[in-house]
Amino acid sequence: NMSSGPPQSPTVAKTEVTVEGECPIFAATFAYWDNILGPRVSMANHTLNGEILRSTECGAVDVKFFVLAEKGVIIISLIFDGELKGDKNTCALSIILPQTELAFYLPLHTVCVDRLKHIIRKGRIWMQKGYNIISVLSEIVPIMELLSSMKTHSVQEDLDIKDTILNDDDIGDSYHEDFLHKAVSSHLQTCGCSMVVGSNPDKVNKVVLTLCLFLTPAERKCSRFCKADSTFKYDTGLFVQGLLKDSVGSFVLPFRQVLYSPYPTTHIDVDINTVKQMPPCYEHTHIQRQDIAPDTDTGIHTDESFTPDLNVFQDLILFCSQVFMLKPGLNLRSTYLAQFLLILHRKAITLLKYIEDETQKGKKPFRTLRSLKTDLDLMVEGDLNIIMALAEKQRAGLHSFVFGKQFYTSVQERDVLMSF
Repeated sequence: NMSSGPPQSPTVAKTEVTVEGECPIFAATFAYWDNILGPRVSMANHTLNGEILRSTECGAVDVKFFVLAEKGVIIISLIFDGELKGDKNTCALSIILPQTELAFYLPLHTVCVDRLKHIIRKGRIWMQKGYNIISVLSEIVPIMELLSSMKTHSVQEDLDIKDTILNDDDIGDSYHEDFLHKAVSSHLQTCGCSMVVGSNPDKVNKVVLTLCLFLTPAERKCSRFCKADSTFKYDTGLFVQGLLKDSVGSFVLPFRQVLYSPYPTTHIDVDINTVKQMPPCYEHTHIQRQDIAPDTDTGIHTDESFTPDLNVFQDLILFCSQVFMLKPGLNLRSTYLAQFLLILHRKAITLLKYIEDETQKGKKPFRTLRSLKTDLDLMVEGDLNIIMALAEKQRAGLHSFVFGKQFYTSVQERDVLMSF
């Protein structure tokens, strides 16, 4: 029953956005249910039809994924309640892509949904205050730019160890061995989330590839190389991303966006070989909730938000020393790396099962951290942090459950670990 002419309910004139490179998004739409006419635009009808009796808790956002084969498009739609002109309305914020981009988009779905939810959080506040929501919706443009950059510069699923530091003849060829130990240890401790910053794109991308060896194929698809002739901006939600410094060799760290990332972040500077680390998962979550009110842009962050990585993973030092003993250019090092990662994942699963058994699957508080460290051979703090980070990705909230309160500082965490 679509009208063939222009929509009968009021619509805003479309805005065309110019994005550098190939943008896989056709369009983005914001629609709300008109109680008199209902939705009259074809795509809005698909996203809002059937939502008029929607009853969900206040503040909820429903994510809908449509594949419209007859139109050759996919629609990712976020349905939410918002106030327009003093009335509560059911709204939909959607992005529309060609169906041919389905395989490209799927690994990035979580990243895009998180970013869209952030726009909705901000949009709700603007709507309540009676501001024009159109200006908030312009924040979809960075999501378009992200997808455009991933189209050309995302890391491939299958990596060749030959393109990484692990193919060097000797551990100290590319960097001092301490740098490699610290970079990979911190990368694993922050759940595989790292930004690699530098002036030389080849150098940056070699480290990006090296860190991606320690990610799953799906996580690699959510990682990005730096671009030689222009600088990508930092994008929240990617696992590993390479970023170039400007022409005078400086890089401004966007702390607000870093704090929005689902996991803590490791900051690696390949020019001066430094490795810095955000606070651990539960503290990161606490800072997110306390420090980032979506309707304010206050909050001063300095470089002190990062702590130098103090916890080098003992197993990793052994791995690095042994992997370089194997002859480069063959499959030996790849096989050894795969074996090392398998052991890490098995330890993470064992840790989860151990905590499940000790707490009757979360019914009782966890009080046996000292026993866990002894039984699973995780007495060194760096070792425990890495296995906990891998387990956190399988069971979100594990850190908060084990350490109790969410607002331990990194120093307090060390005191807790020492006291058990």
